[in-house]
Amino acid sequence: MIFNIAIPTREGDMVDEHFGHCEYFTIFKVDDETKTIISKEKLDSPEGCGCKSNIIHTFLEKEIDVMLAGGIGGGAVAMLESSGIGVFNGCSGPTSEVVLNFLNGKIYAQGECCSHHHDGCEHSCDHHHCN
Repeated sequence: MIFNIAIPTREGDMVDEHFGHCEYFTIFKVDDETKTIISKEKLDSPEGCGCKSNIIHTFLEKEIDVMLAGGIGGGAVAMLESSGIGVFNGCSGPTSEVVLNFLNGKIYAQGECCSHHHDGCEHSCDHHHCN
């Protein structure tokens, strides 16, 4: 099955620690059957807090199925999940490596909770964790 993964990204093609303040998103088109990356593209990040931006609309246009994030707040998780996008939190490292780990079953769902206040955005969440 072919599907699309989005990853909040920072300089060096590394997973960014926070969804809402990343430099850009990397969008991967992947093939789950062959466990391969088909294509990779850069998507500019909107200004401001992720849960208050229009990024969900853009993700829906890009047909994103999964978000692999470093850190992400509850508002953003709720928006993504209500739009049918699966969310995995706690990912780190080079984006391509994270995607391949996901495709090979090395990242799995585990309930985790985070709560923080960052640049005027208050978050509390209960979502999946990258392991």
